[in-house]
Amino acid sequence: MTTFDNRSGVDQQVDQHAETLPHGPSGTPLAELDAVVGRIRASVESVLEGKPEAVHLALTVLLAEGHLLIEDVPGVGKTMLAKALARSIDCTVRRIQFTPDLLPSDITGTSVFEQNRREFEFKPGAIFAQIVVGDEINRASPKTQSALLESMEERQVTVDGVSYQLPAPFMVVATQNPIEMEGTYPLPEAQRDRFMARISIGYPSAEAELQMLDVHGGASPISTLQPVAHTDDVLKLIEVVRRVHVAEDLRRYAVALVAATRTTPELRLGASPRATLHLLRAARAAAALDGRNYVIPDDLQRLAVPVLAHRVLPTAETQLGRRTSEDVVADIVRALPIPQPTRGR
Repeated sequence: MTTFDNRSGVDQQVDQHAETLPHGPSGTPLAELDAVVGRIRASVESVLEGKPEAVHLALTVLLAEGHLLIEDVPGVGKTMLAKALARSIDCTVRRIQFTPDLLPSDITGTSVFEQNRREFEFKPGAIFAQIVVGDEINRASPKTQSALLESMEERQVTVDGVSYQLPAPFMVVATQNPIEMEGTYPLPEAQRDRFMARISIGYPSAEAELQMLDVHGGASPISTLQPVAHTDDVLKLIEVVRRVHVAEDLRRYAVALVAATRTTPELRLGASPRATLHLLRAARAAAALDGRNYVIPDDLQRLAVPVLAHRVLPTAETQLGRRTSEDVVADIVRALPIPQPTRGR
């Protein structure tokens, strides 16, 4: 995807906010973010060779308080990425293996009658963790997949009319095989819309695959992976990301990007307003990871495809032309004018 250098124009818009999040010297918020994220990144990349872009996007989604969908063919490291990220942080982790016979109550929990006390007691399901690894999510039925909707959006679970709050931070990292694989169900549109971003791992390069043989040939390194950050660290970094400045022109640019998916004739379903929110939050996290306390157009452009493409549906004609949702979103990014700085601010 084509990207552009917009630093000079946007810098004029955010000079007045430069002191909001000081960066550079040791001990400042962005310096602390860089140090903690650097440890997590190194930990994850020690078991997933040759995929720095996938690791970077996973960290972006974590700091943006989103959920990550990893889609690719079996055996390329989808679950390895999810488990490595979870083990690198000292937090509660639960893994859910999605199967056709998995029940919604297995995820959310259920109320069990206790004979001794003569009352019902809630038994939490697997969703009650800070990082939930959902393996092969599209092998479960749509009814079971829908059990995740409330928890992913509202960070709570309602059972028998009673709501239970989920711990913070809360992130679902789900893997899925391509829909053409046997034994898979398509994710409902509402379920896909809950995921902030979708990524593909892809096959490794020959050099990375050779390195993988050396590292994983004897035993899996993930079994010895130790936490390198605490949940309190992650919560502090999330607060830093929330304070990253987004100029009004860039907020309008984000709205225009999403609105364009609703009007293009190549898509029969455009992105939702939730997609706009997710795009902006992810852009804040991307800016912070780059050491900036403000968002630039390039942040939105780089994230448009992973944040928007999985939410939209191409028309039959688009599919016959062998154009994917990613192709359409990338064309929208290239065609949409870049916001220009407003004078006199």
